[in-house]
Amino acid sequence: MVQVRGCVYSAMHAAGQINIFLMEPVTFSESGGIRYLHFGSELIQGAMRMRDPDEIYLEYNQQMMAWLLFLETKPGMQVAQLGLGTGALTKFQHRYCPAVKTKVVELNPAVIVSARSMFFTPDDDRRLSTLQADAKVFVNNRQYCNYFDAVQVDLYDAICDGPAASSLDFYKGCFNILKSPGVMTVNLFSRHKSFNVNLKNICEAFGNRVLLFPESHDCNVVALAFKGPKLEVEWQDVSKRAKVIMEKTGLPTNTWAAGLSRENARQEICLSI
Repeated sequence: MVQVRGCVYSAMHAAGQINIFLMEPVTFSESGGIRYLHFGSELIQGAMRMRDPDEIYLEYNQQMMAWLLFLETKPGMQVAQLGLGTGALTKFQHRYCPAVKTKVVELNPAVIVSARSMFFTPDDDRRLSTLQADAKVFVNNRQYCNYFDAVQVDLYDAICDGPAASSLDFYKGCFNILKSPGVMTVNLFSRHKSFNVNLKNICEAFGNRVLLFPESHDCNVVALAFKGPKLEVEWQDVSKRAKVIMEKTGLPTNTWAAGLSRENARQEICLSI
């Protein structure tokens, strides 16, 4: 395991100064052609296949892109990513969703540096902007009210004791920054006391318009929450959309419709939420 000490140096070119941010150490490991991100422990915070850096390697990360099932990408579409990690979602969207503008919100500047230097996340450009900020504050900024078409939430710290942001106020903030229609995807721990707390708060913030993916092999569960008009669609149409996404991006979406239908009560015949 390679460790980057808990200091990140960023040059202030205009002033010729150096700012030092004291944060928890960001560490890395590699095995079998996979590079992993850690926050000073053996717990995995993200992963990348070295021979295909733009691939979304982890299953739950792949499911965080499930908003694509329900929203057509178009010029000017705005997506917020709360939590950067290895930049897997950022890289995927930058490559396969050229019409989308992505705003990444990441509190730890060391994660931003490592995403670019160790996981090949692109620098900011006209389609990508990175904000070093607290996501809990960001979602309550009135500047972003009804601003984003999709919001992706993957916020964990070194302890990994459930999501780092899980309050009702936080999820109401996520609802408020979404346009109508809009979709939020959230990474949750399925076998942890935090799961029921988060699910309850998401359901309350989004009026119970929530779907769950089946648990992935690493005990993650991705939740989808919807804002806007009621959605009624045949699962076969969702499957067709998933097939198009898979053909265009290589994302393994072929089991998504069946998994969502099976996992969620009263959704067996058609999707109605």
